[in-house]
Amino acid sequence: MITSWQRYAKDHPRVVDVVVIVQLHAAVVLGSAFTTAADSRTKGSLGLGVLLGGIACVALLWHRSHPRTVVAVTAICGNTAGAVGYLLTPLLLAPVMAALYWLAVHTDRRTARVHCLAVTALLVATAMLFDQYGHPLALKTIGPAAWVVLPIAWGTASRLRSAYLEAVQARAEHAERTREEEARHRVAEERMRIARELHDVVAHHMALANALAGTAAHLAASRPEQTERILADLVGTTSTALRELKATVGLLRRPDDSEAPLEPAPGLGRLTELATAFASAGLTVDIVTEGDWRPLSPGVDLTAFRIVQEALTNVTKHASARAAQVTLAYTHDRLTVTVTDDGSGDTPVAPSPSGGFGLIGMRERAHSVGGRVRTGPRPEGGFSVTGELPIHL
Repeated sequence: MITSWQRYAKDHPRVVDVVVIVQLHAAVVLGSAFTTAADSRTKGSLGLGVLLGGIACVALLWHRSHPRTVVAVTAICGNTAGAVGYLLTPLLLAPVMAALYWLAVHTDRRTARVHCLAVTALLVATAMLFDQYGHPLALKTIGPAAWVVLPIAWGTASRLRSAYLEAVQARAEHAERTREEEARHRVAEERMRIARELHDVVAHHMALANALAGTAAHLAASRPEQTERILADLVGTTSTALRELKATVGLLRRPDDSEAPLEPAPGLGRLTELATAFASAGLTVDIVTEGDWRPLSPGVDLTAFRIVQEALTNVTKHASARAAQVTLAYTHDRLTVTVTDDGSGDTPVAPSPSGGFGLIGMRERAHSVGGRVRTGPRPEGGFSVTGELPIHL
């Protein structure tokens, strides 16, 4: 969570830099005062220490744009302080340490390492060669080296942490975009699925109802008793259409809607009922089964039924056929559904100008369960629709 201080620091980086630099210069002044107070021989050089620290701190203002140059300037100032007799304590080296920290943050690891070694060698060599007051060897060597390495390590860790957080944020944003795209894709797939269901339900039953109504009108005068039976079948067809349409539209309801219908999806078990409905419209449908019957997964069962239903509907609407045959061929892992008719073979194989998408819907359904559909006229006349589907998804 970003605090108010972090937000202010991000929006006003120059103000934060000035505050930090003022504090660093105060540390240099304090360090110079301690050194001159501890050793009376350096007391007269307090002003020089403050001046060198001021130059180093002013150079820190450009640490973002010229981090290497800033390290060089601060190192020279610190090295000059060591050459005139100052003991290189963390207070006097504060500008150098800050410059090295920002160098590690803004540049790569190799650059930070090279500058760290160069500054360490320079400060230690100066402390060894120009020590006029006999400071302890550990303070002249281990001390400056430790205070130079520490900000490099800290800055490198900060840079790696920032890079890690940026990578995590980028992955989170990518995952969010991916989830949104996947959600849109799923919505589009669901819309297509519902559209196919609506097309299959409405197109089939409306075509069948139209055929029944036409047959009843043709036989009304000559065969009233047959007309009455056909009208009874028409009532059953429209009732079934309304029931299936309500079930399909129920898919659009909310999951907690108690009025959503729970009618199971149709399958090949209703082929006899389907054939009887088409027989009332004047189309004789024979159902032939080859191979041993095998249970199908619900998705494949529904797909096979819809393929047969759409194929027979197309026969009724577009072909001059009196008979059709549905063949179900079972193998150990596949089901082949073939629908043929003895008509003129003029069933369209592409969407008609009026916007029919029956054959496209069949292909999409078969593809969704890992199968395929082939359509085309038969050499001996009529039309053929063949769907090859896996037994199980």
